[in-house]
Amino acid sequence: MATDDEGDRPLADLAAAQCAVPFETLGLHARDDGPGLILRAWLPDTEQVEVVDTARRKSLGLLERFGDTDLFTAAWPRRRKLFPYKLRVTRHGQVHDDLDPYQFRSGTFASHQPEAIRLHDNLGAALITLAGDGGKSARGVLFSVYAPSARAVSVVGDFNSWDGRRHPLQSSFEGIWRLFVPDLEAGALYKFEIKSSDRQLLPVKSDPFAFYCEQPPGNASIVLDRQSYDWGDATWCEARDGSGYRADTPISIYELHPGSWRRHADGRHLSYRELAEHLIPYLQQMGYTHVELLPVMEHPFLGSWGYQPTAMFAPTSRYGAPDEFKYFVDQCHRKGIGVILDWVPAHFPGDEHGLARFDGTALYEHPDPRRGWHPDWNTCIYDYGRHFVRDFLISSALFWIEEYHADGLRVDAVASMLYLDYSRNTGEWLPNIYGGNENLEAIEFIRELNVTLHREHPGVMTIAEESTAWPKVSRPVYDGGLGFGFKWNMGWMHDTLNYMTKDPLYRKYHHGDLTFSMMYAFDEHFILPLSHDEVVHGKGTLFGRMPGDEWQKHANLRLLYAYLYAHPGKKMVFMGGEFGQIREWNHDAQLDWYLTGDPSHRGLQRLVGDLNRLYRSEPALYEEDYSPAGFQWIDHADAEQSVISFMRFARDRSDYVAVVCNMTPVVRSGYRVGMPQAGRFREVLNTDAEAYGGSNCGNAGGLDADEMPAHGLPASLCLVLPPLSAVMLKKAS
Repeated sequence: MATDDEGDRPLADLAAAQCAVPFETLGLHARDDGPGLILRAWLPDTEQVEVVDTARRKSLGLLERFGDTDLFTAAWPRRRKLFPYKLRVTRHGQVHDDLDPYQFRSGTFASHQPEAIRLHDNLGAALITLAGDGGKSARGVLFSVYAPSARAVSVVGDFNSWDGRRHPLQSSFEGIWRLFVPDLEAGALYKFEIKSSDRQLLPVKSDPFAFYCEQPPGNASIVLDRQSYDWGDATWCEARDGSGYRADTPISIYELHPGSWRRHADGRHLSYRELAEHLIPYLQQMGYTHVELLPVMEHPFLGSWGYQPTAMFAPTSRYGAPDEFKYFVDQCHRKGIGVILDWVPAHFPGDEHGLARFDGTALYEHPDPRRGWHPDWNTCIYDYGRHFVRDFLISSALFWIEEYHADGLRVDAVASMLYLDYSRNTGEWLPNIYGGNENLEAIEFIRELNVTLHREHPGVMTIAEESTAWPKVSRPVYDGGLGFGFKWNMGWMHDTLNYMTKDPLYRKYHHGDLTFSMMYAFDEHFILPLSHDEVVHGKGTLFGRMPGDEWQKHANLRLLYAYLYAHPGKKMVFMGGEFGQIREWNHDAQLDWYLTGDPSHRGLQRLVGDLNRLYRSEPALYEEDYSPAGFQWIDHADAEQSVISFMRFARDRSDYVAVVCNMTPVVRSGYRVGMPQAGRFREVLNTDAEAYGGSNCGNAGGLDADEMPAHGLPASLCLVLPPLSAVMLKKAS
């Protein structure tokens, strides 16, 4: 080996763990200074190395240490053909056999240009079988990481004592670093040790494409066998994607935080398997069509509820291994329950082991803090103008659909992505190239995301949490929209809760809060959310925000839920709301399930179950959610008595449900409501029924409409309106 300064540079780089091209030095090579082969191995903290020809099962003797370095060498002047070998290493008095990673040159240098929308299939840690340079194959892990500005990258882990000198990765022109480590198995812990372009050691990084992570407070990535789970939901997934996107189906969503729905008596979380065991029967009992999970992507801070993820491809290990999460989704599908996942492409935390300044540069985040930092959440903002970042996020979205069979993604904080001045004062943001406040790169990303997902999986839902009046959020990209399938109706939620929290005595002065939503109800494909955001940060609970004594609180909440299910749009309620949780949601404790032993809370829970079943059985309540043809006011102007009445129509207009809501605690007898036709009408729901904890006031299960016109309709019903109640009526067949 050369001993001049230029020749010593590879040794210095290896010693400093900053070698970018280890295959030029290490492994088995043809000699430059004559015939034959030479083997070089860099083995820190090693006393002795013996090389064994594994094809011939023959020892070839000891390697010699080069000077006082950690380089060991041996030469064979008469051999010209590469051969497979292993190194018998003595380290700290212990002897063990290692296959040298640097004899797998062909696999490391093979073309691995990643498919843009599925980067996860070519980056990260992949368990594969690879042929070595000597022709013999081995099972192991191919590590691949994108770090284009790095000076050097090593993989460190429990398999090499977290020593960055032991396994330097090979750089490529694409900015991807790779190394195959033979004999490594699933379960190995690893990270990437990265030197910046100025040779500075960065904080050791978790894998951006980690599929499994250590449970916090640990943050190492874990090698995962992605092929080990045997799915049983093929029928469900084929039916979902085969039918394509359907807006005319009933969707009733139970929003859930996995760690605080239920817990063991000693406070431990339920595992994913235990969640499947207990939650799925409950969802079936309650009649929900879908469960929506707050983000399950790995997050170091439990108090972020998952909205500050550090691993966009790994389900949190707090509740079990990835295959256990697959089991949960699989069991949901086998029982007819869809699974929606909250997904966060708007921002990411600045934890030093995560994406921030990943290779010493702003690789994932925008470099200018006026576009790359969220003042509200103290998090980094993705640089949507970079192709790799967009591909990274789209790959993540596809991954949860394809790897974990998710039926939908609810995209968090879309408004913060759309506006450059979101939550910023003048001078704190940068305008776009046209001088406006629209984030053009984020808009392009969102459209590309939705086009890709709907093309690849036509039956999967994408849902925007978007709180502004941005036009066409849930309209196709070809129509100038953002391409989401649905949008949360935040306006309906805020206006309705503002109205319902008023004392009924004053509701007549706020009647417009109740009726205004119908001015824009068909502008988007809306989901009506009563979400987790409404039961945190000192807001209390829905039950606690209702006015009046305890009986009136229950009655108001029953009325609110009936109005939710009668209003155009799909439905969503956060866990605990269905039985009237009294304490504000606490992610560190389970819901107050003891309340379901109280008749009033149990009655509320029974009502929500019946509402779900009625909703799913009546096409009038869901088929025309997004068409004005599916809704007609009977009377929206009775502010003085705080009563509203309307009809919901199925695609077949002879099929309809009439809804009358009395927003005061006054019983109103002889209240006349117009109907399209005379005849017998059944009272299909009355929220004041005794079974729900009400006073059992109503219309004896049904009554006849006579031919007296009212409200511009040819017939009418003369109703008894129970206090703080909703009544739903349907023409008897």
